[in-house]
Amino acid sequence: MKIMLADDEASMRRIVQLIVEDGGYEFCAANDGAEVLTVIENEHPDLLLLDVMMPRMDGFHVCSHLREQGLRIPIIFLSAKGDIVDKGVGFSAGGDDYLVKPFSPEELLMRIRAHLRQFERVFEQTMQSIHEGSLEIDLRRHRVLRDGKNVPFTPKEFQVLAYLAQHKNEIVTREELTREVWGDDFTGEVSSIAVFIRKIREKIEDDPSHPRLLRTTRSVGYLFGLE
Repeated sequence: MKIMLADDEASMRRIVQLIVEDGGYEFCAANDGAEVLTVIENEHPDLLLLDVMMPRMDGFHVCSHLREQGLRIPIIFLSAKGDIVDKGVGFSAGGDDYLVKPFSPEELLMRIRAHLRQFERVFEQTMQSIHEGSLEIDLRRHRVLRDGKNVPFTPKEFQVLAYLAQHKNEIVTREELTREVWGDDFTGEVSSIAVFIRKIREKIEDDPSHPRLLRTTRSVGYLFGLE
């Protein structure tokens, strides 16, 4: 499994890397909050350690943004601030835990293992990946593979495809799709969903103009699944 750290201090990145790798995990890092999304899309970590005070974008805003984009992996805040106000903000932003610096290697690994175990238990009760033809939708790592090769998806494109795939061979209306994927945040026209569908088809279909995996049911919605 892979652990990611977002922290602007090189010394902290090095310390955490040693702890994580000694604990038997892979490691990747972002230098600040603005780099987090790019690194996550490239590295697909299983857990994120997120420093609170970073330049360009602080950890609370990063966490909120990731949760809005649908990222479900555990997020543990790291901060020198230990008062309850900051902890409340962190949990409200979507964080799962809060570890105050300085911390011991044993405590960090204990928290990591506990959250990974909990996360695994949740996914043991749900479908972790969906296979259809040459396509694999990895729900756990939020990635799409075609013929075994990674296909880049934006977080929202992935959410749309994942929802349709989880309802394979069922017609999903445009209204249902917007409600389940965007919720109250959706501010556009329902017809704009077609733009996302077109982009997804360009990535998963051999011939996007004549789709076989993701088909349109005229005037109703969409249907995922090979005929």
